[in-house]
Amino acid sequence: MPVIAIIGAGPGLGAAVARRFGAEGFAVALISRDQSKLDVMAEELTAAGVSARGYAADVLVPATVEDALVRAAQELGPITALQYSPLPSRDYLKPVLDLTPELALEALQFSALGLIHAVRTVLPGMRERGDGSIILINGGTSVKARSGFAGTSVAFPAESAYGEMLFDALEGEGIRVRQLVIPGGIPKLQLPNGIDDVADRVWQLHAGAGEFRTMLIPLGEGRE
Repeated sequence: MPVIAIIGAGPGLGAAVARRFGAEGFAVALISRDQSKLDVMAEELTAAGVSARGYAADVLVPATVEDALVRAAQELGPITALQYSPLPSRDYLKPVLDLTPELALEALQFSALGLIHAVRTVLPGMRERGDGSIILINGGTSVKARSGFAGTSVAFPAESAYGEMLFDALEGEGIRVRQLVIPGGIPKLQLPNGIDDVADRVWQLHAGAGEFRTMLIPLGEGRE
C-alpha cells in the first residue's frame, strides 16, 4: 500500500489531503507535535475507511521528524509521498522591524531546515524505487515578500529554493517535487468545494507531470 506522510497534519488541510489520498488507496502517516490530537484524527480517518496513524514530532527538533518518518515507513510501508506543510508560528508573521536574528533563524529552521531533514530521510527510498512525490505547501510570501510577515518572507523563499533545486536535480528519476502556493487563508478564498478543492489539487500535483510551482489562485487575489 502506498503511504503519504503529512508533516504539519491538522484538522483542516492535513485531514482533507489524508481523505483524498486515502480514497486513492494510500495509508496516511500524520505528523505534528500533539500526539493526542493526532490520535483523534487517525481514529476519525480510520472510521471513514482510511488507514491512518499519528506520529508526534516537532520540525524544530529534526531528530523527532526523522524518527517519525522512519517509524511510519516501518509500520505502514515505504513513504511514497511527503507533504511538508507545518503551520508557521504567529511570531513569524511580525513586522520586519521586529524581526530579530534569533527569530529569523528559528523561522529558517522551521521551514527550510525542517524540510531538508525530512527529505533526506525519505529520498533514498524514493530514489531506489524510482518513484515518489515531495510536495511543499506555502503561503504567498514564498514568492512575494511582505514587510508585515517578516519571518515567512525570509524562510519560505529559502524553502522554495531548496524545493526548486530538488526539482531540477531529480528530473528524470521519477520523483516529482512540487510546490503549491496558497496566497491567503483557505476559508477566505471562496473555492467551490472549500478545502476539498485544495486537497484535490495536492493529489493532482502528486499524480501528474508539471512545473515546480503551482499557484492555487493568482497572487494578487490573496492576502498572504
